[in-house]
Amino acid sequence: MVRKPTRGCFITIEGLDGCGKSTQLEKLAAVLRAEGRDVVVTREPGGTPMGEKVRAILLDSRTSGLEAHAEMALMFAARAQHAAEVIRPALEKGRIVLCDRFTDSTEAYQGGGRRLGSEAVLTMHRILLGDFQPDLTILMDSEVAASVERARRRNRGNAPAGTDENRFERENRAFFERVRQAYVEIARRDLDRVLRVDARRPVEVVHREIVQAVRSRFLRSSRTA
Repeated sequence: MVRKPTRGCFITIEGLDGCGKSTQLEKLAAVLRAEGRDVVVTREPGGTPMGEKVRAILLDSRTSGLEAHAEMALMFAARAQHAAEVIRPALEKGRIVLCDRFTDSTEAYQGGGRRLGSEAVLTMHRILLGDFQPDLTILMDSEVAASVERARRRNRGNAPAGTDENRFERENRAFFERVRQAYVEIARRDLDRVLRVDARRPVEVVHREIVQAVRSRFLRSSRTA
């Protein structure tokens, strides 16, 4: 009899742009792969050919007039495709999926930042994704002004020729304060799922805390970092 593989684990990383999410995701993936784990690293919006096209619309400064509900709908269109095409199949094969952003980002940015409210976001999630949730979410909690300025510098200096991903970075500080507060409220509501990490500390200190959390929840047999 052929045994079905054990379901993998779905880990997301969240936080303000410029908080260090991508760095920590890459470092975690490197540790897991070094231990022989089968890891998929992906991102939102994006993660699929269709999702990347949606990402180009959502993050481009030239689409600044996009209505908030339309923005949320596009996020979820890309997410539904991403879950169906990439995330769920990988989990069914027993792989570890590390994803830069998921529905918590929509609740924070559109629900909080755009003032659509959490219920609109959570209702859309239930309609399109049912009860599908990450097994663990790492919330990189950071200071608003420093994170946003870092994201603006990064996008100005590292964007490939012909691309523009500055639309959200052009929002004012009050917008990002609402986003951060929404994240804090999500962490308080979902204590079993969301690990809130102080991202203002040195990169290696944050990395060790994240690796320890992942091991304690999912990889109890792994050796100590």
